[in-house]
Amino acid sequence: MCESPGDAVEASSSAPRRAHGTAVDPIGLEPVDEVVITTLVDNTFDALLAGDTRTSRVSFGVGSMPAPQFESGETTVGLRAEHGFSALVTVRRGSTTTTLLFDTGLSPDAMVINAERLGTELGAIHAVVLSHGHFDHAGGLAGLAGKRGVRSLPMVLHPLVWTKRRLAVPGHEPQVLPTLSKRALEAEGFDVIERRQPSLLLDGCVLITGEVDRTTEYERGMPASHQSWTGSSWEHDPLVLDDQALVVHLRGQGLVVLTGCGHAGAVNIVRHALRLTRTDRLHALVGGLHLSGPAFEPIIAPTVDALTSMNPTLVVPGHCTGWRAQHALAAAMPDTWVAGSCGSAYRLTA
Repeated sequence: MCESPGDAVEASSSAPRRAHGTAVDPIGLEPVDEVVITTLVDNTFDALLAGDTRTSRVSFGVGSMPAPQFESGETTVGLRAEHGFSALVTVRRGSTTTTLLFDTGLSPDAMVINAERLGTELGAIHAVVLSHGHFDHAGGLAGLAGKRGVRSLPMVLHPLVWTKRRLAVPGHEPQVLPTLSKRALEAEGFDVIERRQPSLLLDGCVLITGEVDRTTEYERGMPASHQSWTGSSWEHDPLVLDDQALVVHLRGQGLVVLTGCGHAGAVNIVRHALRLTRTDRLHALVGGLHLSGPAFEPIIAPTVDALTSMNPTLVVPGHCTGWRAQHALAAAMPDTWVAGSCGSAYRLTA
């Protein structure tokens, strides 16, 4: 999705601008006492990563499968990694604990298989949040629907997740991306809730940002190859306006921000969350930051500089962040950056 840089016209079309709709500002986000983010699907699985006081890891012993070439007839297995993202978010305020599913990965079965191997009961989730409509974040909805049957489950998303999109890389045949079907999701029992504006969930303790204001000069969005269907023609879709993040205010610590791909720009997202909540502290940033590929590597340096200046306690870049950005973030914030991996859980307490 990021193979070629754009020209001056494309840069102008993707210049920072305000999000559509009436701003809801400020938002009273209720502080919580604990947040646990468990990565169900990510691009990597590293069974040798060590945990610490706030990070728990899983190893190859997390599951088993038949394997007749071994004397026991079985072998131990780890978790499935794929180009996608999914995270389980458990929020505790006082004695009340609630769990949300944020994105569902690429394939229909990876998220469900990983959840089973982790001993995670998907039937305990209270709602699903989609960060945006790209298929590598919504593919696991089929497996989730099959797991839960047709029992109603609220799903919060932006109305542009239904946008038909394609990749038209020069020199290659255009590739139309899988497009979500509202009718199919509702038929599976999902209660689809469309919101452009910010949404408060769980009695006001979880914020879904809605459309993110684009305020930086360098986070210009997707290159010309990323296009959407207008109903009559394919046009450059730089902004991916359906991109949104999940935000929690950890009592006495600051905001915890979870992104899917971060198409709105990691810095734009954090600034937007801080402004909406009138909070002056970023405590943790977890998820995809979309800094991989020739169209995005030039903005690694200003992104790292901006995030470093915010002085967060934890940064766990995943999915589409890219190895160059991972190295830059690890070098700039050695005590803050933590390697992501499928099955890793990050426990943050007030």
